[in-house]
Amino acid sequence: MTPKDHDSLTPLGPSDYRTGTAARLAGLPVETLRVWERRYGISDTARSARGQRLYSDAQVRRLALIKQLVDQGHGVGTLARLSDEELRALLPAAGSHAGAGVDARPVRVALVGDALVRRLAAGGRELFALDLVAACAGLDDTSRLATSGAEVLLIELAELSEAALAPISALRRDLNAAAVVLYRFGASSTLARLRADGCVVAQAPADLAQLVLLCESARAQSAGAAGAPSGIPARAVLPAPTPPRFDDATLSSLSTVRSSVVCECPRHLADLLMMLASFERYSGECANRTPADAVLHQDLGLAAGQARVLLEAALERLARAEGLPLAQQA
Repeated sequence: MTPKDHDSLTPLGPSDYRTGTAARLAGLPVETLRVWERRYGISDTARSARGQRLYSDAQVRRLALIKQLVDQGHGVGTLARLSDEELRALLPAAGSHAGAGVDARPVRVALVGDALVRRLAAGGRELFALDLVAACAGLDDTSRLATSGAEVLLIELAELSEAALAPISALRRDLNAAAVVLYRFGASSTLARLRADGCVVAQAPADLAQLVLLCESARAQSAGAAGAPSGIPARAVLPAPTPPRFDDATLSSLSTVRSSVVCECPRHLADLLMMLASFERYSGECANRTPADAVLHQDLGLAAGQARVLLEAALERLARAEGLPLAQQA
């Protein structure tokens, strides 16, 4: 069965994917793909009879490759102008596979789910791209997967509930593997949490060609995140800022101090500093659903702190120049 998005019934060709499916297979949010299309003309897609974009297997693979390179720090605007061969040349060396494709090896896959095992047992030429190294009936019986060396877990759950999140996360951690999760029914909040944790999620049933593409996409995403803790992309860590030099009471006092600066810069700077200090504290108290959330909030707090330090120095300079009381408290 050819995958299709739910917003249209237009028939598709044997390897045509609409925007939602193409984005999911490439590991991208749909909104990101649409921005890339609008700003950079990232791929020259065909159109359905109803004007919807249709992506081929090759175009989806290109999107997955660009996403991997963007995660490694390359600019999408530059990547959009490169050929597939030029894109592959930018991949970090990985033994004999560098420059020969995203990864020419069959994907080492461990299967979880009786129905999935039976379906893949029938096989097809597409499965030459997969190396099925182990299988088990469900998430409650995964001991045989422990020494499989799988790169990707391919998991099928008819009903995907919140209770499956912890076992999937634990299994991925134990095997150090990426995950593709297939489902028939599931709450959007559960799907969102799996995707936030780095899983590739798709609705079942999926044909063999799509399963191969899903597994290759999951491996590519995992390779792109290699070297970063807990699957979090590598980032530049800002130095810890110095503690605030002025409290809110001191800053508030500037609102009532007369100044020769007609544009009221002291008051505006004080307001900005109070807002930055407040946001700096707030980001440290935000709820974190995932390790990535915690890193993001830490980075936001550090960025706010660095901006605060710069504005504190500017306010002190202004206060000294204008003879404001702040100069004696700095």
